[in-house]
Amino acid sequence: MIDGPYFVLTVLGVLGTGLTAGAFCAFSTFVMRGLAALPPAQGVAAMNAINTAAVRPAFMLVFLGTAVLTAVIAVVTFVLWPDGAAVELLLGSALYLFGSFGVTAAANVPRNTALLRLEPGTAEAAAQWPSYVREWTAWNHVRTVASAAAASAYVLALA
Repeated sequence: MIDGPYFVLTVLGVLGTGLTAGAFCAFSTFVMRGLAALPPAQGVAAMNAINTAAVRPAFMLVFLGTAVLTAVIAVVTFVLWPDGAAVELLLGSALYLFGSFGVTAAANVPRNTALLRLEPGTAEAAAQWPSYVREWTAWNHVRTVASAAAASAYVLALA
């Protein structure tokens, strides 16, 4: 079992990845469905407002702070290679860094940027809205599962 400062890092990793998984899960299970049920102009405007509001310290501290933390956990694991927990720690870090942070940067943020360029009440926005919701949500499912799996891997490292 891991202990000391390494234990604290891992517990923080569980919390950060778990909080992120919860935020993403909310979007996958009901927020996007609610937005998709709105007329396209309202859905586009609401999602743009949400995306703007998300880039605030409260969420960014959890999301980006967890990315930094998982990277630190991975580096410390490579250096110290703790008995019985290294695989779980590296797996948790990889799941979050690639499946959550990486997918966000490669799939969700570019879609958000493209949506932000659309004028909500236009025919172009109405035409693109359904595919945006479908694609963004599919990638969000990946982020949700990856973040939850990272939290689970860290919990297993603590056991």
